Amino acid sequence: MILSASRRTDIPCFFGEWFMRRLGAGYALVRNPMNRAQISRVPLTPDVVDCIVFWTKDPEKFLPHLDELDRLGYSYYFQFTLTPYGRDVERNLRPKPEIEETFLRLSRRIGAERTVWRCDPILLTDGFGVQRHKEEFLRLCERFEGHTDTVTLSLVDIYTKLRSPSFRAPDESETEELAAFMADTARRHGIRPVACCESGLERFGIQRSACIDRERIEKVIGQRLDVSRDRNQREGCGCYESVDIGAYNTCLNGCVYCYATDGAEAVKRRLSAHDPSSELLVGSVGEGERVSERRVRSNRDISLF
Repeated sequence: MILSASRRTDIPCFFGEWFMRRLGAGYALVRNPMNRAQISRVPLTPDVVDCIVFWTKDPEKFLPHLDELDRLGYSYYFQFTLTPYGRDVERNLRPKPEIEETFLRLSRRIGAERTVWRCDPILLTDGFGVQRHKEEFLRLCERFEGHTDTVTLSLVDIYTKLRSPSFRAPDESETEELAAFMADTARRHGIRPVACCESGLERFGIQRSACIDRERIEKVIGQRLDVSRDRNQREGCGCYESVDIGAYNTCLNGCVYCYATDGAEAVKRRLSAHDPSSELLVGSVGEGERVSERRVRSNRDISLF
C-alpha cells in the first residue's frame, strides 16, 4: 500500500502529532469523504505501507519526527508545494524565505530525490503577472539547484466555488510564455520540469507527471512495485493507487485557490473536533456507526528479485 498523507489536508504542517500516534497504534480510522457513514480502519504498519507520500506547504514542525520515521522502518518522500505568492494569496503561511530554508533543510536531511518541488498552482493577480513569475521562478531554481530533481507545474483550476476577481488563470499566450521559460530555466539548473494534469505542454519538454509516482517510489524503497494506476483521480492524472488518510476542511493555510476547504469558518468548525489522540483525524466514531477493515497489502513485487 502506498499511503497518501494527504491530498485533503496538510498533515505535516498541522497534524504531525496525530500522524505519529497513529503510526504507533498501527492503524487510523478514515471517513469516506463522499459518504461520512462509511468509516474504514486502515492498517499503517511497516509491513503493509510500502511508502508514505507527504503533501505539504510547510513541514517545519514535522522535521523532528523524521528520525522516528526512519527508526520505525518507513520509506517516504515529500511533495513540497512552494510558490512565490504572498499572504494575499496564501494567507496563513510563514514568510516565504523561512519556508525556503525549510525546503533546503529537508532536502539536506532526506535527499533531492525525495524532495519534490511543486510550483503549483500558477495563477495571475494584479500584482503578480507573467514577468514576476519568471523572475521568481529563476530565483527559486537558482536556490533549489541540487536540492530537488523535479519541479511539478500546474495551472490553477477555477472551480465554481473559487471564482474570484482577485486572481485568474493565464491565457493561452501567457501559458506558452511561462511554459517555455520555466522548462528552459528548470533544465538549466538540473531540475526536470513536469506537469500535473496538464496537456499540451509536451512541446516545451514538460512531460506529464505522476505525483504518486511508481518509479520514484521504486527508487526510494529499492524494490519493484506491482501497483495499478489510480482510476479515482481526475482526468489526466498519472498517479498510482494509494490510500489517503486525510480529511477535507481541516487545512489552516488559507490559500485562496484551495479546492479542499469551504472557507475559514468551515475549517474552524471542523478543527474544533480534532484530538491528537483520536483514531480519526477529526471527530470520533458515533454511536451506531460501523467501522470496516480496509483490506490492504504490500505491493512490493518480490518475484522479480
